[in-house]
Amino acid sequence: MRRRVTVLALVVVIGLPAVGTAAGGDGIEFFEKKIRPVLVEHCYKCHSAAAKKDRGGLALDTKAGVLKGGDTGPLLVPGKPADSLLLKAIHYTDPDLRMPPKGKLPASVIADLARWVAMGTPDPRTIAVARTKGQESWEAKKSWAFYPPRRHPVPAVKDAAWPRAPLDRFLLSKLEEKGLMAAPPADRRTLLRRANFDLLGLPPTPHEVDDFLGDTSPQAFAKVVDRLLASPHFGERWGRHWLDVARFAESSGGGRSLLFKDAWRYRDYVIRAFNNDRPYDVFIKEQIAGDLLPATTPEQRRELLIATAFLLLGPTNYERQDKPILEMDVIDEQLDTLGKAFLGMTIGCARCHDHKFDAIPTKDYYALAGILKSTKAMVHANVSRWMEQPLPMTAVQEQAVRQHDKVVAALKERIRLAKLADQKAGKEVGPVFAKGAVAASTLPGIVVDDTQAKRVGPWKASKFTGSYIGDGYLYDDRSVKGEKTLTFVPEFSKGGFYEVRLAYVAHVNRATNVPVRVFHADGEETVRVNQRQAPPIDGRFLSLGRYRFEPGSQWFVMLSTAGTNGHVVADAVQFLPDEARRAAVKPPAPPTPGAKGKRPAADWRALEAELKRLVASGPPRPMAMAVAEGEKVEDCHICVRGNYHNRGPKVPRGFLQALTPAGAPFTIPAHESGRRQLADWLASPDNPLTARVMVNRIWHHLFGAGLVRTVDNFGNTGEAPSHPELLDHLALRFVEQGWSVKKMIREIMLSRAYQLSSASPSPAAVVHKIDPENRLLSRMNRRRLDAESLRDAMLLVSGGLDRTAGGPTIRTGTTAERDYRFEDTRRSVYTPIFRNHLLELFEAFDFPDPNVCLGRRNVSTVSTQALFLMNSPFVMEQARRAAGSLLMVPKLDDVGRVELAYRRALGRLPGTRERTLALAFVGQAPGPRVATWGQLYQTLFACIDFRYVD
Repeated sequence: MRRRVTVLALVVVIGLPAVGTAAGGDGIEFFEKKIRPVLVEHCYKCHSAAAKKDRGGLALDTKAGVLKGGDTGPLLVPGKPADSLLLKAIHYTDPDLRMPPKGKLPASVIADLARWVAMGTPDPRTIAVARTKGQESWEAKKSWAFYPPRRHPVPAVKDAAWPRAPLDRFLLSKLEEKGLMAAPPADRRTLLRRANFDLLGLPPTPHEVDDFLGDTSPQAFAKVVDRLLASPHFGERWGRHWLDVARFAESSGGGRSLLFKDAWRYRDYVIRAFNNDRPYDVFIKEQIAGDLLPATTPEQRRELLIATAFLLLGPTNYERQDKPILEMDVIDEQLDTLGKAFLGMTIGCARCHDHKFDAIPTKDYYALAGILKSTKAMVHANVSRWMEQPLPMTAVQEQAVRQHDKVVAALKERIRLAKLADQKAGKEVGPVFAKGAVAASTLPGIVVDDTQAKRVGPWKASKFTGSYIGDGYLYDDRSVKGEKTLTFVPEFSKGGFYEVRLAYVAHVNRATNVPVRVFHADGEETVRVNQRQAPPIDGRFLSLGRYRFEPGSQWFVMLSTAGTNGHVVADAVQFLPDEARRAAVKPPAPPTPGAKGKRPAADWRALEAELKRLVASGPPRPMAMAVAEGEKVEDCHICVRGNYHNRGPKVPRGFLQALTPAGAPFTIPAHESGRRQLADWLASPDNPLTARVMVNRIWHHLFGAGLVRTVDNFGNTGEAPSHPELLDHLALRFVEQGWSVKKMIREIMLSRAYQLSSASPSPAAVVHKIDPENRLLSRMNRRRLDAESLRDAMLLVSGGLDRTAGGPTIRTGTTAERDYRFEDTRRSVYTPIFRNHLLELFEAFDFPDPNVCLGRRNVSTVSTQALFLMNSPFVMEQARRAAGSLLMVPKLDDVGRVELAYRRALGRLPGTRERTLALAFVGQAPGPRVATWGQLYQTLFACIDFRYVD
């Protein structure tokens, strides 16, 4: 850490241009004899073109480098050594600002540097030098993807009868150019199985295979595609693709992994969006700024709020105590995900420096960061929380919830009064909290909230108790005692006597001796407050006394941590004039009938038990992970080297310059965060990346590889497209067809290219020599099923698949992800995804890391996968159930059973040798029949034809 700080210090001290540089020979000679040797010996190792690393963005081997300065800007003051940080750094007066880092310079050298600064920093080295490392203009880094898609003529081809769609011509023209042939069409069973897994993630049933084989019309496959696109299972399959990109998970990860109990709402929103073929540009806008978009019904408002969970689903350590750093880390993760998901760009690389490879300068990163910093994504406390919002309900639902809330509130008040009565009688009742949060504006008199108090020292905000005035309260965390104060300054418009009341939240860990000083018109008074005792006034306030105040703002109440023996908290200070104080005095409650004039004391323990039952049985108010506009909208400082506490200049909120044409209508109003404009910018048909990235994702899921294989990286470090003209053609078609994902999928699947066999066309040796990776798509790629399709296919074949859609999937009562047992048989998209605890099958078969945006999964072939299929209780159970179902089919002999088992599991009949081996096994194996047939099914589940689709 010290070395990093020292390097930053070096950046700080040698940056200001040498204005008024001495031009005389004496100055030049002094530089050459006294200064250049020092720079060479002590500085060039880290700060020159020959340096192995770019330290602080500073180059000292040219005059241009000195004029430019480092990441923190020009801070050397020529002609004024006393005002320059250079002298402070080389004198080692600041422990965090020392240069050189390995040892202090000799006194004579320090004197020479001071003299050089006083002379005006003469330097004979030329400014007109070649660009040093890290100084390239961002314009020079623009990759092919930064330029808008162009319309290319559909190529002419020799075999004009082969193409079925324009996209076929783009592919065939390259095959003919290389002298390659296309593979023959896939057989109809293979084609149906391919389409089923691609669109639903499920195998076709024997009945569906028979129907397709029996339909000899030219539109037979088109009808299959239309039927599958209309299935509710389509959204489950393609929604899961997007959840990979959205790094969907139902726990936070981090130090103490917290459960995202409402994340399922976002998952279901995504599934609905794909089922309803929501236009992709609308889909983008809803996820970035749904809370800011208009809605005409409660249902539509619910959808828009839920969609913004996209920004909140990332891995986060909410326990981090440095809240500004926590916020910037969350923003960095949001930008990284946003950039990869929608733009195919690694924006996060520009947090610490200009992007090394792409046209994204640091200031563009912080222009975007300002938008997200002006967005409320979390609520801070000792352990912070993600932002949540209540979801709109129907009028009937709203009335039921409000009525229940009234009953709960009345019962809580009875508990509070009962506890106060016991406390006054000297009984131990623990903390007595007030009833919920209230706005300061609803209270009588003058109320100064903790957010308005003048703070000295670091105070932490909290909402832990749920009962406070305003937006929370402050606590000192028992650190640096005696160095923290809170000063509450009211503005009196009228003189007179006021009762001063302190609002705080009691607890057994609080201090018993908090000094509170009241400065009033007749002097000052110090009151020591025991914050372990509940405030006696409404469970919120403690009276500090009655004092006289005159008009103005020279009076105040100061709370200190000096000498305190526990946590110190403060919520607000109320100044109640006499007339308001008298009105606040409540008459005693009338006696209960039959109690002989005396009201019996309630048993607060019994009432709390009743409250628990009431809360558990009442209608819930649905909540969703959802962002909101921040209380404060502001531009973001550049964080030098990515460190929030090392601030550079502010950057106006905005977008990536290289993707924003001059004069583009994306102005951010001063009072808005800019998310609405960001959503419009991302979803604009003029954005050169958005449509390209999405059609490439669609192509990837249908062919097993994208036209750009690095589906999340269209930058200079990603791969170039194999067919750039085709990619442009598809991107333009996508926008022209209303950003319809289903139309794009249909168009690709009805092409000749999609329906090819996966077998190599003849002669195979030529194909493998010219195009070994099948980038020219002379054949279909053979693909292994992903983890979810493997699991769902087993459940479907066994008859155990639960097709119930949507809703929460984490069992009630779950408190820790590590304790969760995966026992459901619903589709795998509804299996809970925890960041530190995944279903075993998912871990074995390359389920994506939910901590990162990932559009292309790893596909491995390792021995543990075979071992899993051999030994997994889940696999054996599904095989046994499949066997039981098979044996219940009437009028079948063993030949018929073997054939039906193959049809159910593999979508085809067994070959001659397969049939012979299977019959020999089931006829000779000892033990119960269901166990024997179960072993046959387990063999089918483990075979390559089950695990792969051709």
